[in-house]
Amino acid sequence: MDYLKTRYQFGRLLGSYQALKHRVADMWVDATQARAVARYAVDCLAAGSDDAPVATAMAQAFVGPAAVRIAEECLQLHGGIGFTWEYPIHLYLKRAKSDSLAYGNAAAHRSDLARLVDIPAPDA
Repeated sequence: MDYLKTRYQFGRLLGSYQALKHRVADMWVDATQARAVARYAVDCLAAGSDDAPVATAMAQAFVGPAAVRIAEECLQLHGGIGFTWEYPIHLYLKRAKSDSLAYGNAAAHRSDLARLVDIPAPDA
């Protein structure tokens, strides 16, 4: 957020544009929700809860796409500097994308979640 507060574009501070503030707020909401669902899954696993399979499927379905969205938004909000080797944002995006692929895609985890809570699969 400091970058948006100090960078000038078109004669104005980038942080003064309302649309950018909304994008940052959306990222904050995504990060907060991802943290909550991940903490719940960890708590269920640590406690040996019967809800652990549902909690982990829910966390895997939500956190991967949220991490990719947040990293993509950060890259966009930082403009050209986000694409350079001097700034680490591109590394976070690469990590988010590779992790979301390595741990399975969100659609597969949502299918698992639906099966675990007895929701019928949609007709093909």
